[in-house]
Amino acid sequence: MGYLAVVLFVIVFFLILRGYPVAFTLGGVSVIFAFGVSIFVPEQFQMATFYLLPSRIMGVVNNYVLMAVPLFIFMGVMLEKSGLAQSLLETMAMLFGRVRGGLAISVVIVGALLAASTGIVGATVVTMGLISLPTMLKRGYKPELATGVIASSGTLGQIIPPSIVLVLLADTINSASRGADSVDVGTLFSAALLPGIVLVALYIIYILIKSWIHKEDAPSIPIEEIKEFRGTNFTVKILKALFLPILLISLVLGSIFTGIASPTEASAIGAIGATLLTVVQKKFSFQILKGVAQETTKLTTMVFFILLGATTFTLIFRTLGGDTYLQELIMSSNLTPLMFLVLVMVIIFIAGFFIDFIEIVFIIVPVVTPIFNGFDMNMLWVGILIALNLQTSFLTPPFGFALFYLKGVAPESVKTSQIYRGIIPFIIIQLIIVGIVVFFPEIIFISK
Repeated sequence: MGYLAVVLFVIVFFLILRGYPVAFTLGGVSVIFAFGVSIFVPEQFQMATFYLLPSRIMGVVNNYVLMAVPLFIFMGVMLEKSGLAQSLLETMAMLFGRVRGGLAISVVIVGALLAASTGIVGATVVTMGLISLPTMLKRGYKPELATGVIASSGTLGQIIPPSIVLVLLADTINSASRGADSVDVGTLFSAALLPGIVLVALYIIYILIKSWIHKEDAPSIPIEEIKEFRGTNFTVKILKALFLPILLISLVLGSIFTGIASPTEASAIGAIGATLLTVVQKKFSFQILKGVAQETTKLTTMVFFILLGATTFTLIFRTLGGDTYLQELIMSSNLTPLMFLVLVMVIIFIAGFFIDFIEIVFIIVPVVTPIFNGFDMNMLWVGILIALNLQTSFLTPPFGFALFYLKGVAPESVKTSQIYRGIIPFIIIQLIIVGIVVFFPEIIFISK
């Protein structure tokens, strides 16, 4: 009777697509459904199963790895609200000023750093849109190129570590694997690093080629303006706005990759480091700290409420035999591992049009992970593909989340059609990276 678990999954997924709150839909519907099953089909679900729920919830709250989530969020929000991201963008734009497309290249690099710090697509795209889009349009950039660069760079946090996306993905895979082929957060960070760097490099190469072929699309900054910027305290400006933030990111990742610190400990380094950078920049204030704390609390609460709802859903789903039922169904359908992988990726890609990555990670990944393990597929490889797939989904018209976020902060002169046209080349680049990881999985194990 495992089909009852599938019915529960369909009901939850349908209600979420209808716009009901994710956290309460996951937990509430699961409990109501289980209560109904216990009355009408008591042999399928015993009410005593609910006694396991408090220990599951406390297991989530006490999870040491998940402590990294609020700390990484704090780090990213501090870099954003203190104005460090804007200073970094302005400084890099002047460094690349004489290169056609230099401002766009700066946006990609700054977007990658900011996105990696939080992994929250909406926050990063909105921030980069507010900071860089007016500047790019003012300097004569074609709207298609400007919006494409901002939207694509804002989603880089899905794949570039450190990122809460990868933290949550690793934790969910581990929980669903039940000890089989578990994925460590640090290992996932290492595996994602090289694909992320290649993706950024391809973005920059495209911008350079585009700017060289169509010079009017990406004008260079006037040399007089560059000379004025470099005239006074240029070295100090570079040190404060460019070197220190990059050093902070390097210290966070380096401490993880060398084994000096766990991802959770490294996230604490990042949070403290971002605060110290704000002090050095003389932009620290009680209002900044209050705003960062409020935003961090809001985002962290959202993540953990969804996680607690997902924990309830997973308990009911497994008790009803959903994981075993689906695994037997897939195995008996003669699907090859590759066919099943393609099927899951298509489902996740379409789901990314309608719900955020957190919901997808907590709803879909726990259901499909046991089946991937049954096919003896490497979950580290699958995890990277899921992250890349979600990133591509958030960029794809007409429903891509990143495009809606950018349109919300773009000037009225920028049309939706221009945003859609501008993102197409970056989607093609995304698909190239996905293809590389699919057919040459060695790329993730090299960085690992």
